[in-house]
Amino acid sequence: MISKNVKVQALNEADRPVAFLVQMASQFESKILFETGNVQVNVKSIMGMMSLGLNQIEDLTVVADGADEEEAVAQIENYLTKGA
Repeated sequence: MISKNVKVQALNEADRPVAFLVQMASQFESKILFETGNVQVNVKSIMGMMSLGLNQIEDLTVVADGADEEEAVAQIENYLTKGA
């Protein structure tokens, strides 16, 4: 299991929709969570992600556990910070 604190750049639904993030996370075998404050959300759950209000969060922790955890965290961090 690995975790990484990420400073989220301004998210705009037109630029980087939550649905794309869920699709990206779903490509990985690892379990992937976002933690912010006392809230923990499964990144592969569209309903969970919608309830998180990601566009209003500045800092979060990405937690991944599984065979491809390092790649999963790296790609999600890149998406949240650079939009790529």
